[in-house]
Parts: sequence; structure tokens; C-alpha cells
Amino acid sequence: MKKSLIALSVLAAVAGSAQAQSSVTVYGVLDMAFNAEHNGAGAPGNKYAVDSGIQSGSRLGFKGTEDLGNGLKANFKLEMGVNADEGKSAQGGLAFGRAAWVGLSGDFGSVQIGRQNKPIFDAVDAVDPFSTGIIGGNAGSSTSATGLGNLVFATNPRINNSINYSTNNLSGFQASVQYGAGEQAGDAGKGRGMGLSASYTAGPLFVTGAYQADNDTAAVVNAIKHAFVGGTYDFGVAKGALSFTKVRSDNNATQYKLWSVGATVPVSAAGAIIASYSYVTNDAVKTDNNSGYFGIGYTHSLSKRTNLYTSASRLKNDKNVNAGGIASGNGATELLYNVGIRHMF
Repeated sequence: MKKSLIALSVLAAVAGSAQAQSSVTVYGVLDMAFNAEHNGAGAPGNKYAVDSGIQSGSRLGFKGTEDLGNGLKANFKLEMGVNADEGKSAQGGLAFGRAAWVGLSGDFGSVQIGRQNKPIFDAVDAVDPFSTGIIGGNAGSSTSATGLGNLVFATNPRINNSINYSTNNLSGFQASVQYGAGEQAGDAGKGRGMGLSASYTAGPLFVTGAYQADNDTAAVVNAIKHAFVGGTYDFGVAKGALSFTKVRSDNNATQYKLWSVGATVPVSAAGAIIASYSYVTNDAVKTDNNSGYFGIGYTHSLSKRTNLYTSASRLKNDKNVNAGGIASGNGATELLYNVGIRHMF
């Protein structure tokens, strides 16, 4: 009897140790909002919609880690986007369109292989006061509100078939480099994506820069290149943000510059006002080529997991530009209002 009890105790200790060394987390976000949109002259009229994923894309995810010993860990993430207003998969119906990767981490940093964010997306998200959400997009198009990202990205902010290496935090400095295979026979450059980013944090100061080059699969390969630099500073009473983006394609069909400034102002322990202004110049044309984009919003936390939000944004285009493709066409003015709720679990 005593031997049996000792054996059971040993087994329980081993099981407890194994459980402590490995973990799997199921998590998600459900975000729903009411949107009202007016696309100005020439548009078919006002549009009202109930949309999913306006502050943060609605999602269901699985992530985990296994301790392999000597500081080495195996990590994975599977994350599917959900258009909760209709119960459909987001990202064009992909099973795990937001993330699907596995990798290793340790004293050397981390390596991830699969579908994941481009380094430039994480850089923009860290600087944008709206965290690439709430403002922008179109009523009736779930997960379309991507804040500053709507203006920055001329290509998808995620990448397939990729290998990503990130350093650990080195006294506030961190960097990532990424390669996405084009997987085209006979030409490794077709469809290839390459990116890198670096950031530095020191107290209230955060600065970052990123570069991304994405090739198409045409016979004569045309690359679209993004360069981004930005930063934030927390003054206590408000957190300011400033950024600059330049986008250019090899064939010069796409070429624009973007300046953006914004702030987050806490007004209570639970609430904050967010505002930003972006100015876009379309260098592919020489006249009437500017856009101005203003957004203001408010978020209010009901708990650590649930919050309410609302925003209003206005995009004003000159006649030879349609920044981000948000408005009904060149020269149009787009107005968007929303109110929503987000729950994280």
C-alpha cells in the first residue's frame, strides 16, 4: 500500500511538472459596431450597417508553448478571423487567416514559420493611436476599419510561406527580419516578400522603423516598397504619436507619401479620447493630388475584458486621388460614424 502511494505521488509530481512546462491557451475577441457612412457627391446615398471587428478584428485563437529545456521553447499560434455579424470566416474565408505559425525561441531570440504579420504591420500598429482600428473602412464591410493601416498598406499586411526572426529585448532595442517565399517555378523573385523592422523603447519614448518589399508574379516583376518611421511619447496627460510613410512601386504607378500625427488623452480611469490627422500626397500625379484624413474617437472600459467605443472620421480627397480607396472615388469626401462594443476572452 505504501509503495502504491509513493508511486502515485511520483506520477502526480511528474504530471504536474509536465503541465507547468507546457501550456495551450484558447482566446478570442468579439467586436460588433453600428456604422453609418456617407460617401459624398456621386455616391448612392447614406449606408447603415452592423459590422464585426471595427476596433479589433473578431477572432478565435489557439496559442501555446512547450519548454524543451535549457531555455529553449517551442511555440505555435493558430488564429482565425471571424465576421461575427454573419458568422463567416474573415480574410477571404481562410481557416486561420490571421495567423498560422510554429517556431522556436530562446536566448538567441525567436524564429517563426508560416502565415504571420509583416514586421511593418506591427510597427504601424504600435504607433497608430487607433491601433489600426476604429476609424476608416466602409460600412457593411466587416474588419475593414484599419486606422492608419488603411492609408499605409498598398499590399496585404500579412504574409504566407514566411520565415521570421526576431531578437529578444536588448536594453530596449528589438529587431525583426522576414522572408516570404514566392514559390514560383523558375524565378524565386516572383511573389516574394521581404521585410525588416527595428524599435527602441526608453521610458516614455518609443521609436520604430520598418521596410517592406513585395513582388508580384508578373512576367516583368513589379515590387511595391513601403518605408515607415514613427514614434510615440507619453507625456502623462497625453500620449503623442508621429509617423511618416513612403510607398513606391517599381513601375511608378503607385507612389505616395503620408504624414500622420495623433494623440491619446486619458479623461478618467476608464476612458480615453483618441484623435489623429493624416495628410497624403499622391506623387503619381502632379496636381490636385492631396488627401486629408481626420478621426476622433472615445473608448470606455467596463472591465478588463469589455469596453465600449465610438468614433467619427472624415476623408477629403482632391480630384486626382482617393487615399486608401476608402471613399467612393477620386475627389470624394467620406464620412464615417460608429458605436460599438468589444469583448475579449
